[in-house]
Amino acid sequence: MSADLRRLARPLMTWDAAIIAVTLAFLVVASMTVEHFGTARNAGYIILDLAPILLLALTMTLIVTTGEIDLSVASTVGLTGAAMGAMWNAGMALETIMPVAVLLGAVLGAVNGLFVTGFGLPSLAVTIGTLALYRGLAYVVLGDTAVADWPRLFTGWTLGTVGGGPVPNVLIPLLVLALACGVVLHATPAGRSIYAAGANPVAAAYAGIGVGRLKFWLYVASGAMAGLVGVLWTLRYSSARADNAAGLELTVIAVVLLGGVSIFGGKGALPGVLAAVVLLVSVQNALRLAHVSTEALTVVTGSLLIAAVLAPNAMGALRTALRRRRTTATGRTA
Repeated sequence: MSADLRRLARPLMTWDAAIIAVTLAFLVVASMTVEHFGTARNAGYIILDLAPILLLALTMTLIVTTGEIDLSVASTVGLTGAAMGAMWNAGMALETIMPVAVLLGAVLGAVNGLFVTGFGLPSLAVTIGTLALYRGLAYVVLGDTAVADWPRLFTGWTLGTVGGGPVPNVLIPLLVLALACGVVLHATPAGRSIYAAGANPVAAAYAGIGVGRLKFWLYVASGAMAGLVGVLWTLRYSSARADNAAGLELTVIAVVLLGGVSIFGGKGALPGVLAAVVLLVSVQNALRLAHVSTEALTVVTGSLLIAAVLAPNAMGALRTALRRRRTTATGRTA
């Protein structure tokens, strides 16, 4: 292969391109082989299912790219949902409750950021602790009860479509937030700082990047996004419960890693993550339509998480081996 062809083919040989291709291929095959999968109605269900995962994955991508992690996002969703229920029972207007829930999520994220960046504690240990803490607080706030008498105006919008057509209402804010995060990560100095902080935090600090401050605000953003998901989750299911989104953090981590973001930081791109979200939710949806059990869906998620860790490393090792082979062959020819 000539140098020009290799240069043109390089963007198509990335993990992002591979996961996007697999996602598109699965959508085509599932549409042809799984009954009702390719319908507009089912597409709407898929979008509703992927919405909370995608939103949490956006900010999780930024955090993991810096070499950190946030395992408390699902518990934050549960706590903000429980707080919504408590505020609604207290007679507050939903127009006030929703921004307060997002603000509460930001405060919970700030707590994570303070422990990680202020006290220098490992993010894995911190967010495992707050995962349990926030979920426990959710039960303290709301107990085992559920608040389900939400206004039809808001729950109907969450489940509704634009102009009564096939496009769900929630798709519009999803696209806006995905575009905003993509621009921040890939087209701004802040995005370059995120990659630098993940690749080499010491060198980034010497270069004048406030690594600790950057990570702190990313945790705040992650908490605020989880608060927004708490609002969306509560309105979609018309139910505020302390166990809302239980276990969702594993799915979010799975799609971020499957999308090609390195768990060690410094590598990854948002398009691959978005494709991974679509792939995982579509696989789960197709299995449900095929009457596969819930236990099997859990196995699929776990398998994709393992593949997400192993496959990029294997692909990187293969690429390195091929590069060394070409270098050796060139040296022998010379």
